[in-house]
Amino acid sequence: MSDKTDLHNPLQGMALMAGAMIVLPAMDAIAKYMATFEGMSPGQVTFYRFFFQLLCTLPILFMMFGWDALSAKRPWMNLLRGALHGAAGLLFFVAVKYMPLADVFAIYFVEPFMLAGLSALFLGDKVGWRRWTAIVVGFGGAMIVIQPSYEVFGLKALLPVCCAFLFSLYLFLNRAIGNADSPLTMQTMAGIGGTLFMSAALIVGNGMGVSDFDVSLPTSILGLVLLLILGSLSGYVHMIVVRAFRMAPLSLLAPFQYFEIISATILGYALFGDFPNFSKWVGIMIIVASGLFIIWRERVQARAAKQA
Repeated sequence: MSDKTDLHNPLQGMALMAGAMIVLPAMDAIAKYMATFEGMSPGQVTFYRFFFQLLCTLPILFMMFGWDALSAKRPWMNLLRGALHGAAGLLFFVAVKYMPLADVFAIYFVEPFMLAGLSALFLGDKVGWRRWTAIVVGFGGAMIVIQPSYEVFGLKALLPVCCAFLFSLYLFLNRAIGNADSPLTMQTMAGIGGTLFMSAALIVGNGMGVSDFDVSLPTSILGLVLLLILGSLSGYVHMIVVRAFRMAPLSLLAPFQYFEIISATILGYALFGDFPNFSKWVGIMIIVASGLFIIWRERVQARAAKQA
């Protein structure tokens, strides 16, 4: 199916994006758990994320396409995607080690603004005032949910901000590459790129004696299982994200990234005892409402186009 045809399925793209965003915070909760209770460095957790992602996707790729599957039409762009994703994941995992998960998300949610701007500037996506309003309203809801403290906005705040910029570039490349390669090939190549990047980062960081790059093996069966889950989620959920971005414009999907806060809030309470208060539930409702408004608006436009 061509990229042009895929873009005629925005509702399916939005549904895939919403589902992926609800699942993805489980990876961040696992990373925080490994740093808090298993004593593993963020750099090592990030390496295992991409290494196990590669182990999960590579066998399926070979079964479906054979060795030719690694002959990507745009290999360097896919490897760059992996390196960008690896760098973004590293910064996020370091941030959640030192800061509350919810506070990191608070700062990270500048990313949809960056993504929408990139799509409008380089891809020519039309970002109307209604979509900008939905993005702003969703951001406001996220701030109500998270209620970041003033101390977050120190130097540590640069970590999730830089993470947001790198991840917006990663998502931008998902769309820029188009249908040159299959989602499975793209994620496998990204796994290779991320693994190579994190291998180099571990060697350099550990050699410099930085504790966040300490090299270690899992110390328990639970830790190993969690790392396997982390790699599986990274590979398969991001394949869904790649597919979503082939079905709908970046600016249309951007507000759905706020759905991450829903499962992040639930996981934060279940694992780390952060119980949402009334204002946080109000914020969650605002986030959900902004996404539902985008879906409703898309349906209105689709009906208008058919009647024209």
